[in-house]
Amino acid sequence: MHDAIVVGAGPNGLAAAITMARAGCSVQVLEAKGTIGGGCRSAQLTLPGFTHDVCSAIHPLAVASPFLRSLPLERYGVEWVHPDVMVAHPLENGGAAWLTRSLEETTAELGADYGRLMRPLVEHWQEILKTFLGPLRPAMVRHPIIMARFGLLASRSVVGLARGYFKEEKTRALFAGLGAHSILPLERPPSAAFGLVMGLLAHSAGWPIALGGSQAIVNAMAAYLRDLGGEIVTGAEVKSLDALPPAQVVLCDVTPRQLMHMAGERVRGLYEWQLRSYRYGPGIFKMDLALDGPVPWLAEACRHAGTVHVGGTLEEIAAAEQTVARGGHPERPFVLVAQQSLFDPGRAPQGQHTLWAYCHVPNGSQVDMTERVEAQIERFAPGFRKHILARHVYNAHEMERYNSNYVGGDINGGVQDFFQLFTRPAIQPIPYATSDERLYLCSSSTPPGGGVHGMCGHFAARAALQRLKVMSRRQNSVLGK
Repeated sequence: MHDAIVVGAGPNGLAAAITMARAGCSVQVLEAKGTIGGGCRSAQLTLPGFTHDVCSAIHPLAVASPFLRSLPLERYGVEWVHPDVMVAHPLENGGAAWLTRSLEETTAELGADYGRLMRPLVEHWQEILKTFLGPLRPAMVRHPIIMARFGLLASRSVVGLARGYFKEEKTRALFAGLGAHSILPLERPPSAAFGLVMGLLAHSAGWPIALGGSQAIVNAMAAYLRDLGGEIVTGAEVKSLDALPPAQVVLCDVTPRQLMHMAGERVRGLYEWQLRSYRYGPGIFKMDLALDGPVPWLAEACRHAGTVHVGGTLEEIAAAEQTVARGGHPERPFVLVAQQSLFDPGRAPQGQHTLWAYCHVPNGSQVDMTERVEAQIERFAPGFRKHILARHVYNAHEMERYNSNYVGGDINGGVQDFFQLFTRPAIQPIPYATSDERLYLCSSSTPPGGGVHGMCGHFAARAALQRLKVMSRRQNSVLGK
């Protein structure tokens, strides 16, 4: 009998397994696909010699994660590369707004009001991110004054905060791009929280890429787990938890929908009702391109940026995200672009490049957004299309086929609005526990939500370890020890 079986070998599943193994437990990880990685895989999707990140590409949350920072990832081959410009936002006039690691440099670019907003947050970035990347329960807040200040700002909408704090239109536009990572309408609170955290990360941990591809992160986690004595089995799809070998506890890196299918009658009562009520958000339309040269951005800053937010003004981005929220497909979508090969030449043959891009679409969409995405990039980089050698695209429906955790193409594992920030996946004291005391959920559908940080898996494993202690005491009591 294993102490723990983990279903799913994405970053959260591996984080759960490592936490259990570090505590001396025997662990087996079962992965349905032929390779590990979940939302952190790399592959040659277009042409030979071009390495693309299939899902996640830029990793501010990974380098800021208290759990991942505790792992010897560098010893197992992870090398972080920090672009000169963290994120650039092209503007209609050929200029751009941008963020660098230096708050002073960025303030000089965006205006004094940006510095006044961000400086107090940057000074306490570790406390803020440790709470933001935690279970998000009021009782867990260890720095009430710092978090109260952050909370007052974070509880606002992107539109409200941007118009209330920033005089410069370019600063408002850049903040809109940061806040759009929430995949919420920008008029809706707490979308500002995501904009603040993404900016905070740029001036603290950074927005790096993993040399060689995002796959390097999970490969390093897997190697470390094996050195701890853990076992990983690929090509082992779990359709029913009843088919698993015996284990003290089972941790599932899946969303509520998959858990109900796999667990059957183990999920019951009020907990089952809450899982059935769980809400998934918009999906994404993902594109990977092989290029014969770099993107010919008009703005110089974009040519040195790891990430480029393409969408125009605050009003344009807000309109695009509102269209998606209402079930439509914007003519001018907000497009997130990553240019890994500018900083990692091994991603493409010499002189050539990769481009990673996606936009938000309604959940389950099968609409081909290729023309609209490319038109948005062409708008700020005339001649861009001439450099395309090959394309690989996934609509939202195909994203779910690729990874069943992306329900309808939702890469966050569920809507991250006010309600589900504090109740994902259900209202209960321990969000990772289920109605079965031996079964735990460790996916991005639990706090703190989406992203490559491993915190969902780490906290779920800690909860499972506490349960194992209780079960051990109970057993010893029965035996009279």
